[in-house]
Amino acid sequence: MDELREQCPWDKKQTIHTLRQQTLEEVYELTDAITNEDWKGMKEELGDMLLHIVFYSRIGAEQGHFSIDDVIEGVCNKLVSRHPHIYSTVKVEDDTAVKQNWERLKQQEGKKSILAGVPASMPALIKALRLQEKTKQVGFEWENTAQVQQKVDEEIGELYEAVQSGNANAIEDEFGDVLFALINYARFVKVDPEHALERTNKKFMRRFMRVEEMAAESGRTLHDMTLWEMDDLWNKVKTEEYNR
Repeated sequence: MDELREQCPWDKKQTIHTLRQQTLEEVYELTDAITNEDWKGMKEELGDMLLHIVFYSRIGAEQGHFSIDDVIEGVCNKLVSRHPHIYSTVKVEDDTAVKQNWERLKQQEGKKSILAGVPASMPALIKALRLQEKTKQVGFEWENTAQVQQKVDEEIGELYEAVQSGNANAIEDEFGDVLFALINYARFVKVDPEHALERTNKKFMRRFMRVEEMAAESGRTLHDMTLWEMDDLWNKVKTEEYNR
């Protein structure tokens, strides 16, 4: 990185702001590899992420703010201070106690709210999950799955009422409440909502592309077909998958 920063015209021009979007892309590429359990891809993408960490650290050093050593030392110190059950005398019973202690320690470090560490720019679905996970640590949590299911049903009912009213703002508000409640339900039934939705996205893409293939095999395009004809092909694709 030192050589690239000093000798490469492109690397010389980069700033923390020009790298930001590329870093986001690298994160998404890594998550794709994780979702697909592509270990070779994960190794490559982790390398790319490491490159970005080194790049930001080099710029930080140039600006007199921090070095790569400071970054590594900082996270090591954080891990030691937030794991007193390993590096001190604190006793914990399970991973739930570890998470609760972690949040208490963060507040002792100066965080005014347990929600303060949730990034504002985080995608909404993941943000909702993190908000719920964090508030759970202080007991702001339903007692059982049945209560959460009741809340989901309640929110869906309110959404339907909003749709009947025709109030666009109320519809959007209630739709958000439904999604938030479903994410909560996902936690209680031990499902990662982001991963589950991505699996459904991939399944939809796979099936729809097969529908396109089947239409082409019959000498037609989807533009020439009715919804019912396409739905018939869709059901045939599902049957194909079930019979494999």
